Amino acid sequence: MINWNAINTVLLDMDGTLLDLHFDNYFWQEYVPQKYAERHSITVMQSKNELEPRFAQQEGRLQWYCLDFWEKELNLDIVALKNEINHLISFRPNAREFLHSLKERGKQVIMITNAHPNSLSIKLERLSMAHYFDRLISSHDYGYPKESQAFWQNLEVDISLDKEKALFIDDSVRILNSARTYGIRHLLAVRYPDSKKGAWDTQGYEAVEDFRELITPATISPEKIAPEKIASEKTV
Repeated sequence: MINWNAINTVLLDMDGTLLDLHFDNYFWQEYVPQKYAERHSITVMQSKNELEPRFAQQEGRLQWYCLDFWEKELNLDIVALKNEINHLISFRPNAREFLHSLKERGKQVIMITNAHPNSLSIKLERLSMAHYFDRLISSHDYGYPKESQAFWQNLEVDISLDKEKALFIDDSVRILNSARTYGIRHLLAVRYPDSKKGAWDTQGYEAVEDFRELITPATISPEKIAPEKIASEKTV
């Protein structure tokens, strides 16, 4: 699927790409409406009916990903609520092994996520993965979401990005379209971002289902990963 000789830099999304999107979908679609309903003494259905159009209004904008924004909007401690269900945070199939294989290949590996820094911190605390990356970049660092061309302009300057030799993997077609418009040469979608839901329509983008598809047999072997790292990265 990938000609690794043509790739110097691998840009990786976090939620729905490396991590199972079930945590985030459940949090925003079920857990937040439940807690909002409790606070306002309304039914969960009433809560969803009120929140869904408010969420939709911000979709694709930086505010949609901003925990500070939603804490003020909803008068809820979003960070605390995320920590209440952080046991749901998990890797997608063989994502950790894929990250290890990229380091074995000597690639520059950079996370680029729309996740708010506080959300990123929660996931880094839950799963040991920071050591696999040369940089961890939140779109909040630049003030623009990945859907915006301004994000890619800032990224190129920040990391001296060679667009022709970069691979970007993301679960959002809208974001992949933004990357393609900017000129990122190699693009891959994710077929099953949420383990509890079916395949997504990747609208013509080549898609990965399991990261084993991108790992050679020589690099997927658990024996190549230090035992202490395997133990520390297992989820509860």
